[in-house]
Amino acid sequence: MPHTYSSIHVHVIFATKERVPIIPVDLQPRLWAYMDAIAKRLDVGVLAIGGFDDHAHLGLILQPKNTDVSVIVQKIKANSSRWLNADHIKGFQWQEGFGAFSISVSHTAALVRYIQTQREHHKKVSFVDEYAHILKKHGLS
Repeated sequence: MPHTYSSIHVHVIFATKERVPIIPVDLQPRLWAYMDAIAKRLDVGVLAIGGFDDHAHLGLILQPKNTDVSVIVQKIKANSSRWLNADHIKGFQWQEGFGAFSISVSHTAALVRYIQTQREHHKKVSFVDEYAHILKKHGLS
């Protein structure tokens, strides 16, 4: 087989430093678009990017065959943090670490809907409870 193929779908979640709700609602669409542009420059397919006042969700298809998810997330976090600090929120920081969870191809449409409806979702469930549920679902807590 002369070609290498990969189809790895990953749901990535990371929070603002100390989970402070610092990302203004009106800035969020621009932030998600900025993160999307970073991912595309890294040759990473994007299913959806969204989040809430204190965290971000990335639905990614990892295309670069020799790049770890940790490198991709680090670059998205670093560049988006730099952009926020320079133009919008002085002192902005993402919290260290992140969660990365495999998603089957058959669940990608549900993941996209979930990411796109974060504002409505968090009227019912806090980020702390949501993240604890995801960790438990994936056998990590």
